[in-house]
Amino acid sequence: MKERAAERMVEERYTQWKSLVPVLYDWLANHNLVWPSLSCRWGPQIEQATYKNRQRLYLSEQTDGSVPNTLVIANVEVVKARVAAAEHIAQFNEESRSPFVKKSKTIIHPGEVNRIRELPQNSNIVATHTDSPDVLIWDVESQPNRQPVLGATPSRPDLILTGHQDNAEFALAMCPTEPFVLSGGKDKSVVLWSIHDHISSLAADHGAHKSPGSKGNLSNGKAGDGTTVEARGIFQGHGDTVEDVQFNPSSAQEFCSVGDDSCLILWDARTGSSPVVKVENAHNADLHCVDWNPNDVNLILTGSADNTVHMYDRRNLTSGGVGAPVHIFEGHSAAVLCVQWSPAKASVFGSAAEDGILNIWDHAKIGKAGNDVGSGDSSYPPGLFFKHAGHRDKVVDFHWNAADPWTIVSVSEDGEKTGGGGTLQIWRMIDLIYRPEEEVIAELDKFKSHLLTCSTSSSS
Repeated sequence: MKERAAERMVEERYTQWKSLVPVLYDWLANHNLVWPSLSCRWGPQIEQATYKNRQRLYLSEQTDGSVPNTLVIANVEVVKARVAAAEHIAQFNEESRSPFVKKSKTIIHPGEVNRIRELPQNSNIVATHTDSPDVLIWDVESQPNRQPVLGATPSRPDLILTGHQDNAEFALAMCPTEPFVLSGGKDKSVVLWSIHDHISSLAADHGAHKSPGSKGNLSNGKAGDGTTVEARGIFQGHGDTVEDVQFNPSSAQEFCSVGDDSCLILWDARTGSSPVVKVENAHNADLHCVDWNPNDVNLILTGSADNTVHMYDRRNLTSGGVGAPVHIFEGHSAAVLCVQWSPAKASVFGSAAEDGILNIWDHAKIGKAGNDVGSGDSSYPPGLFFKHAGHRDKVVDFHWNAADPWTIVSVSEDGEKTGGGGTLQIWRMIDLIYRPEEEVIAELDKFKSHLLTCSTSSSS
């Protein structure tokens, strides 16, 4: 009975959301996936046109074993702001594929793709986590396009990063300043690699023959035998599985990690392999995700199975004690799976959870009268200003688009409800929601005077 009531509530929420799409969104593309995806990431922008831009999108496909698991490279048409008609974005069928999303290449992955991360210095290079101790590095340009048929041998990664003693399945990050990779796993350790020696050959010579023994040893886009990279550092300090890791946006030597031991740990590779600061009881449950603010390096977000997001100021962390978060964001009714700061505005971030909601927050609005969604309504917590309710089951991943900063891609496991493998949505809220209030009022006033002029002329 409880389950049926919960399902009915989700359907009602979704129906209400769908009716509001023309009002709340500037653009939305709904794409029914063939197989579930656990990760979605924006790649480089590849073409600009008058009304839309073409951009690469990285996705995973978790199959049932009838065909191999794959890493998918898709090309997406991202419609520019204020171009799509409201009635057009509201008309989509949950069970159909979006014409804006087209698969361009398939890499047969050795095992499930749990996490994808692109290298900021060259976003054609991606790292993936699977159910193994290794991190796999792929050059998506030179990798051949493969047909995922039963029995097909897996594609060969360009590099294999070794160092974990047990499976490392989710915690994965790429450094914004240097080609460094960070990972965490079931062995309770955080592992750091530099792929500097190999990245020059990966980036410089797509698919060209190289002499044996050359760095990277690429031949026709496939890895040779000598392409494992050993760890630069292994960091011990967690008491349980490391669930997520993140670099300090301005330093390749500083990073943080969270895990099932409820700890947030800050590290500095220059000071050794022990924690610099260890915040115990950072939440009241397992920590699933962490992100470090690229525009304000003092702020760190953590998301947890206790349904909350905590914002920490690294200048006020207590080592060994209970960390005092600057703010606790309580807007989810289930475990938070993913948090990410917006590239567009330093105080804005998103959080996605098992409740099927992707919340957008602005911590700068906390405490300011009338600035929260539904002010005075206790169901809307401080700082929350947008709820994306387009998914009908847990939102497993999302990613802000750096090339089009208010555009988000999100993916959910709602295959049972859509007759497919889950839902991929690419969406952008209407800019009247986040632009400065005085700007919006001025624009609406103009619109109002335009309407009055129209009605006067039509009645005369």
